[in-house]
Amino acid sequence: MGKKKDEPSSEYGDPAQYDPTFNGPIHNRSCTDIICCVLFMLVITGYMVVGILAWLYGDPRHVLYPRNSTGMYCGIAPNHDKPNVFYFNILQCATATNIMAAALQGLQCPTTQICVKSCPSDFWSLNPLAYQPKANLSQYFNQDLCVPWLDLSTTKLSASEIISKEFCPYFYTPTTSVLGRCLPSLGTSSYDNIPPGFQLPGLTTNQTVNMLKNSTSDMMNSFNARDVGVRIFADFASTWQWIVLGLVIAMLASLLFLLLLRFLAAILVWVLIIGVLAVGAFGIWYCYNEYTLLANSPVTYNNVGFTTNVNVYLQIRDTWLAFLIILCVVEGLLLLILIFLRTRILIAIALIKESSKAVGYMMSTLCYPIVTFVLLLVCVSYWGITALYLATSGAPVYNVVALNASQGDCRSITGNQTCDPLAFNSTLYPTCPSARCVFIKYNTEGLFQRNIFNLQIYNVIAFLWCVNFVIALGHCTLAGAFASYYWAFHKPADIPACPLVSSFMRALRYHVGSLAFGALILTIIQVVRIILEYIDHKCRAAQNPCGRFLMCCLKCCFWCLEKFIKFLNRNAYIMIAIYGKNFCVSAKNAFLLLMRNILRVVVLDKVTDLLLFFGKLLVVGGIGVLAFFFFSGKIQVPGSLFRASELNYYWMPIITVVVGAYLITHGFFSVYNMCVDTLFLCFLEDLERNDGSAEKPYYMSKNLMKILNKKNKQPKK
Repeated sequence: MGKKKDEPSSEYGDPAQYDPTFNGPIHNRSCTDIICCVLFMLVITGYMVVGILAWLYGDPRHVLYPRNSTGMYCGIAPNHDKPNVFYFNILQCATATNIMAAALQGLQCPTTQICVKSCPSDFWSLNPLAYQPKANLSQYFNQDLCVPWLDLSTTKLSASEIISKEFCPYFYTPTTSVLGRCLPSLGTSSYDNIPPGFQLPGLTTNQTVNMLKNSTSDMMNSFNARDVGVRIFADFASTWQWIVLGLVIAMLASLLFLLLLRFLAAILVWVLIIGVLAVGAFGIWYCYNEYTLLANSPVTYNNVGFTTNVNVYLQIRDTWLAFLIILCVVEGLLLLILIFLRTRILIAIALIKESSKAVGYMMSTLCYPIVTFVLLLVCVSYWGITALYLATSGAPVYNVVALNASQGDCRSITGNQTCDPLAFNSTLYPTCPSARCVFIKYNTEGLFQRNIFNLQIYNVIAFLWCVNFVIALGHCTLAGAFASYYWAFHKPADIPACPLVSSFMRALRYHVGSLAFGALILTIIQVVRIILEYIDHKCRAAQNPCGRFLMCCLKCCFWCLEKFIKFLNRNAYIMIAIYGKNFCVSAKNAFLLLMRNILRVVVLDKVTDLLLFFGKLLVVGGIGVLAFFFFSGKIQVPGSLFRASELNYYWMPIITVVVGAYLITHGFFSVYNMCVDTLFLCFLEDLERNDGSAEKPYYMSKNLMKILNKKNKQPKK
């Protein structure tokens, strides 16, 4: 006698056996994967210790605040009223290609820098009269833009000496404060306002302008960041109420779509399937029409050969014949799949309807993505702050460096002499007028400083593990809540009180180790992928074709492995939430259960993906179109003070609304997707455990039993 349809194969284990005591997620359970739980707690404790040490040794002011040439911070006492750093010769920053620039690793610019209250906003160059003997230098130089210790009214130095020692700038251009740095704001219109006398020594005004254009274009690309930032901020300030309204509409639309799937799932699925078939049929007709129109075309592949012009190949009759054959084969395969898998498609539709009903009974589950978001935000913030403090650990090291070795005899300056920027005196190096005490690096001496790189690696690994654990906790919590719904025989009367909170507490009390175990496996794979990306980036120029092919294969394999582990972990967390077993047993049982029903898994996965993609496209696309018409002024709200014409960049609130709508929609739909996966595993277990008899009744909905030609027998009186 042959096997019945859908009878499981012993190759993937034995079906689940009936358990008269089982009626949903098991409450009498014990802690699982205790070793991994202890390891995870130790890692978290170590992570906290690393954060504390980084906080003690680090100083984020090195990154957050600019510094002058002496190493003093701008914007902090004693320069609290001077928040910006001004570069004497900004051209040195744009064109520096010497050893000095490489040694400083881009952290300093090889020119004198001072703290100023505000950045210069006009063009200025030193008047040639300043070079005359006994000239009153205070009339020609700006005291506020010279080094603090130089008093122009009493100095005995000449203008040439001041310029050679870089005590004052001999020119400056309009600048803008960008993150506390006075950077050029030379747009195209700025050059129209250059005064006639503005020129650098030895150059005409036109030559000076051309040199400024070439030197500053790479640095700023003619982009005034401050003005754009202020305008964007002004747009947000005037539209934030409407942005919030758009996000609220996106939330309501997402919720409405999920609830309506209970009634419209079948219609939407069949409309999408028929739409795909209709698109294929149209493609077949179009290819056949083009094929017949080119019946007399003399162009062949032999005449054309190889060309990058794709339109040439579209004039060849055989091209459309190939397209026609491919589309016919694809259309035929889709029709055969639809015919043979129609029952499984109906099962998928019924499960989607049931998922919508479950979400409707447990609306609190739609709020759980907020918990996940907050926990992920804590992880990301802690990682970023710890990385910042670690990167700035250690005292700054200053060395004596010749900014311009061509001025004088600077052979005595090797670049290794340490110095104190507050006590440095350039007169100690009379033969090298460009000698300066500048910041080189952070001190790497000491046990903590020598292990900064290792601690940064630890920071990344612990961060990935925590993020994966938070996601796993969300999966397990939602799975436990939705499993409580499925295994309630009389819905909704038998659904336990507060199923989401109960599931969350069970996961934290008993299964931290199992969730950490699954998160650790995924973290290891992600670390390997990061290492491969790093190796590929470093060795890209030196790799031969075979090496690049091997690296590409490795990256592809680990990408596929990560996707598979995520799929396996997701289903393992569902089994953990239901049965309370350890990770390995749960992953094994989930995998074998899915393999015994592989066709149903594929159909449900693709149908669900199709529906959720359509839902995201509908909600996000609809909100985006509505935002475009509103913020572009094509839709007017009667009685509103908002005027679209007053916006500087109307696309910024549109992008904000679209991105926010996508995140909200993704949060709602992730809950729904987890509901579908959980109910599907419960459905498969239901089919294997029960047979519809009075002793072993099915827990599935009547619609599912009708599709499978099954029913529960009434108990005998």
